[in-house]
Amino acid sequence: MPRLDAQNDFLRARRHAAAARLAARLRGEPDDVRMVLPYEEVIDALGLESERSAGLEVVALDAIVGTVDRGRDFDRSFRPTSGRVRSRWEQIAAAMRRGESMPPVDLLRIGEILFVRDGHHRVSVARALGRTDIDARVTEVITRVGAGQRITLADLPFKSHERVFFERVPLPQSARAEILITDPWDYARLAEHVEAWGFRTSQERHEAIGRSETAFQWLENEYRPVVEMLREADLIGSRTETEAYMRVSAERYRLMRTHRWDPEVIQRLIEGGARRTRRRH
Repeated sequence: MPRLDAQNDFLRARRHAAAARLAARLRGEPDDVRMVLPYEEVIDALGLESERSAGLEVVALDAIVGTVDRGRDFDRSFRPTSGRVRSRWEQIAAAMRRGESMPPVDLLRIGEILFVRDGHHRVSVARALGRTDIDARVTEVITRVGAGQRITLADLPFKSHERVFFERVPLPQSARAEILITDPWDYARLAEHVEAWGFRTSQERHEAIGRSETAFQWLENEYRPVVEMLREADLIGSRTETEAYMRVSAERYRLMRTHRWDPEVIQRLIEGGARRTRRRH
């Protein structure tokens, strides 16, 4: 009896949503971990560049974690969180149980994650019935910074800082993974540092250089050589390489009022790092 089964399916999906909410609360997880991602907020943080049709695909249901316009009716796993969707949900569940074909859902893809533009109920029912994939018409959305599948609402401010940094410092896409920062405010400080480095370089050359050239020259002639020196001198410590670079660059100027890297500067920084290590021990 597909209709009765569909009613039970809906009630079971609601119970699973409630149980997941309770379990997350007992584990102390923040609420945003369970929330379906709102497309517009994600785009605002990541920065839209372009869109293109990717055509008809079979996509994994667990990659669908966002929505364009139904953020209040489903959780991140597309379990129903409201009775408002019950009638339509049960109609689709009964049709699927009868073996009726469903039209492809309409999705937007950003990096590793997918957002539903049309077909929220079909996605929800398919997951409730234990299916692992679904037919979809996919639009590929290209953003200035990427997004992994575990991204949450709480990550969006950090992503926004990252996006602004790469707008100010347009490093090649292949090199962006080298910039690793744990405090989002450090993105602004590092951008200011790179811009100041570019200004000094322009003065030395007696010619203006653009943002892209500044970013490339800073990466090749400043950042990578200094990071390599820090590795060899065992000055990375528990920070990321980018954070270690920022620390020693700031200390270099504080101690010696210079922006140069020469043997004397490097030796004094190494000695300073060694003294700090001994004090900690």
